[in-house]
Amino acid sequence: MAARGFAAASRYGSSLVLADHAGGQLTPGTLSAITAASKIGGDITVLVAGSDSKSAADAASKVAGVASVLHADDAAFDHGVAENLTNLVLKCQEEGNYTHIVAPASAVGKNAVPRIGAKLDVAPISDIIDVVSEDTFVRPTYAGNAIAKLQSTDKVKVVTVRATSFDKAASEGGSASVKAAPAGVESGKTEFVKEELSQSDRPELTAAGVVIAGGRGMKNGENFKMLEELADKLGGAVGASRAAVDAGYVPNDLQIGQTGKVVAPELYIAVGISGAIQHLAGMKDSKTIVAINKDPEAPIFQVSDYGLVEDLFKAVPELTGKVPQK
Repeated sequence: MAARGFAAASRYGSSLVLADHAGGQLTPGTLSAITAASKIGGDITVLVAGSDSKSAADAASKVAGVASVLHADDAAFDHGVAENLTNLVLKCQEEGNYTHIVAPASAVGKNAVPRIGAKLDVAPISDIIDVVSEDTFVRPTYAGNAIAKLQSTDKVKVVTVRATSFDKAASEGGSASVKAAPAGVESGKTEFVKEELSQSDRPELTAAGVVIAGGRGMKNGENFKMLEELADKLGGAVGASRAAVDAGYVPNDLQIGQTGKVVAPELYIAVGISGAIQHLAGMKDSKTIVAINKDPEAPIFQVSDYGLVEDLFKAVPELTGKVPQK
């Protein structure tokens, strides 16, 4: 009888996915969060919030596996202000009584989910990399050096999803209904002031198929132009270790690691990076890792598929010269 009860609960579970979107499209992280929700089981509802977001809501309705879309076309939800988003999610939860609330582990998700958990009096589970069952999840800990399996007994499970650990849901094939979300109440506690976006013709770091990353061995920010030239030839993005960011070589939006961005490209080239645990946590799931470092004992060689012990100032220009323009 207990087993049948568990199966019924699993069958009638439901997930609310908090969508990130930009330019009228869902982010890759949101598509990965939808895949995670599909592994949990039950109906999937996607919440799309923000002004001029109808295109994103329509895109969500076409994603395979999505049963319905809630659309909140209101400027109060622009820029991912956590207080306002939390109020909206709580209103949706009141009406939908979802068993799971799922968000990508993005800036918006990491900002809103802890507050949502606190308001629901449940313990959020962050950065999951696998779903074992509707109440059991897997997440990394100790900078990825240990993997924890967590079982939640909370009535509502609130989780963020590491995008690189789940395939992206197919953006076509669905035919979900789109309806207006319940009216959320603006908190009045927080006001968005401004954002400064860096402009680049290169792909976004977390979505790039090729990433060229530099570390303290680059010696200064001017030398990152070498990596930019190689990245442009390969059609990739440029990243950096925390040491390079802390040294002021590049801005912190390029930082890869435990306290930066997590990437898992097809090809990751680490240049002048020693391979500290903090950095490895953000890139070790890359499909192919190439390391260039003049120190043969550098820890980065322990996780790399290919290693070149050479002065980067000699190796990178030579490599760039041999790579055809993509």
